[in-house]
Amino acid sequence: MTSPSSPGGPPVVPSIPLHAEPARQNGDASVGALVKEVTTHVSTLVRAEVELAKQEITGEVKKGVQGSIFFVLAGVVALFSLWFFFFAVAEAFNLLFPTQRWAGFAITFALMLIIAGIAGFLGYLKVRKIKAPERTIETAKESVEVLRRGRSDAPAATPVPTRT
Repeated sequence: MTSPSSPGGPPVVPSIPLHAEPARQNGDASVGALVKEVTTHVSTLVRAEVELAKQEITGEVKKGVQGSIFFVLAGVVALFSLWFFFFAVAEAFNLLFPTQRWAGFAITFALMLIIAGIAGFLGYLKVRKIKAPERTIETAKESVEVLRRGRSDAPAATPVPTRT
């Protein structure tokens, strides 16, 4: 979509026609032509800025996705390694009770359930505190009301005939 960028510079956006304007003598254009020219230049500038923003955001999102893949991989490996940690904890309990090996695994299992229960309860308490975005809802209602008032002030539009 873009051509290679210059070294150390922003990417070149080929879809926006940027060319030199012909030199003009003072006073040889009408106001309408000047307004049209300004509108064209502003439109071109806005499109170029939007295209540049898209290019920059796309590049940053790609970097973020690539980095998050490594975080997900690290999380999966850490999650699977927990099994070995809890097995080691159970064996440590077995050192305390050498005649009953099952007791170390049962104690480890009970500790895991207690930790999971506490974490679930704390998560429930946090989720219960979530409230609706009241300020956003209020401003959205105000915006709709302003738009409705604006429409009622405008002259009535002629209805468009519909095909039946």
